[in-house]
Amino acid sequence: MHNKQSIQRFNEDIKRNYFNYKQMGDKYLLTNDLGKFIFINEEEFNSFVNNEESITGELQLKLKENYFIYENRELFVQDAAVELRKYKSYLMVGTQLHIFVLTTYCNLRCIYCQASASDSHNNAGTSKLMRFDVAEKAVDLALKSASDDLMFEFQGGEPLANFNTLKHIVEYTNEKNKGLHKRITYNLVSNLTLITQDMIKFLVDNNVVICTSIDGPEIIHNNNRVYSQGNCLETIKKNIIKINEYKDNNSNCVQAIQTTTKHSLEYGKEIVDEYISLGLNSIFIRPLTPIGFAAKNWDEVGYTPEEFLIFYEQCLDYIIELASKGINISEGHASIFLKKILRNSPINYMELRSPCGGVIGQLAYNYDGNIYTCDEGRMLAETGDLSFKLGDVFNNTLSQVLESPVCKTLCTASCLEAIPGCEQCAYSPYCGVCPVCNQAQSKKLFTGTPNSYKCKIYKGILDILFLKINENNSAKNEVFKRWTE
Repeated sequence: MHNKQSIQRFNEDIKRNYFNYKQMGDKYLLTNDLGKFIFINEEEFNSFVNNEESITGELQLKLKENYFIYENRELFVQDAAVELRKYKSYLMVGTQLHIFVLTTYCNLRCIYCQASASDSHNNAGTSKLMRFDVAEKAVDLALKSASDDLMFEFQGGEPLANFNTLKHIVEYTNEKNKGLHKRITYNLVSNLTLITQDMIKFLVDNNVVICTSIDGPEIIHNNNRVYSQGNCLETIKKNIIKINEYKDNNSNCVQAIQTTTKHSLEYGKEIVDEYISLGLNSIFIRPLTPIGFAAKNWDEVGYTPEEFLIFYEQCLDYIIELASKGINISEGHASIFLKKILRNSPINYMELRSPCGGVIGQLAYNYDGNIYTCDEGRMLAETGDLSFKLGDVFNNTLSQVLESPVCKTLCTASCLEAIPGCEQCAYSPYCGVCPVCNQAQSKKLFTGTPNSYKCKIYKGILDILFLKINENNSAKNEVFKRWTE
């Protein structure tokens, strides 16, 4: 029994913070802008909403610890400001990811290519390769970033088709950085079919992180990623072995990403098993982005968000099963979301932040020197839409880029806290929106509806994860804990 005094105390002294909620089975999920969450039952939810006397004891303590209720407004604002600053700390560090598009040439013909890459050197000509002077100007601009931690990522097309410029960027950057002392990580995103032993030596000796695409077993990978000179997956496997042998240790130093097409949907287990067979410890179950060839070929390669989510959950359940048996494997989307949810960690994944990472988190330097908000913005430009072009490396400074109307518009269009529909969504603290995808699909930066293609997919993944969290299954909890470490 709760006496009248306790009822009056809750009503008069304890106040509710702003919150969003979502009913999940027989529970209600509450979240707030600080990334905090709590599950409560229907009776507790009704009491919480109506400020009733049953909100006492342990539940009241949990609500207070997670910033859903407070007593002293000034102290609450001070503490909440610290938490919010921590959760949004990626906004305070400057532009960290710098993407160098070394060429639009590619020797593969992937049926979903977002970059609309060309397979003809004759048609492309040397103008499609980033020159040394363009590369140096791009490096100079990137090194002006306020951040001391930078990631330089080499993209294409197939970046190894312009390996001389890649090598020049690394050497030029290392020389320029001697007086700056920035911590620079180099990433290469490559199909690995063109790699040679000399390239392997340079990349490994210079600690370049190598990432390739593996869509699954041959029946999937070779269908998605067409290689006219032989068996694409077999070629990649042989080159991964060469890289690991040169690295001369027992760990796999190559990372991989997976792209899901319509052909993948019936092969979830086989796709995961392919990653296990290669000794890879992470698989990123990635949906198609409707840009470039993926948009043109959507009837052949695409699917509905609902179809993808069935596939994703089947893969995730299998990965969790393997991980619970001691196999070192995790799923990329789940790891990112779980770090945000369970650790309240400010993961700086460009698509899943508010505002998005365009410009203020990443920049893309095209082979011709044009600067774009992000790699997706550069990809959209290949289709003729220059909405996300910021300038070029010869005529624009980093300050001009950051202060440009395009940057301001992008931030406005991706600030979830101000987007109708998103601002009331329980998943807003963990999610993100991509204005480039909106522009590609609807010719609008704002979708006009919170139920776009990407929105449905992210909501669906978060539904799956929160339902599993609410199960409170000890084996799954242990797996999720490892994935967030």
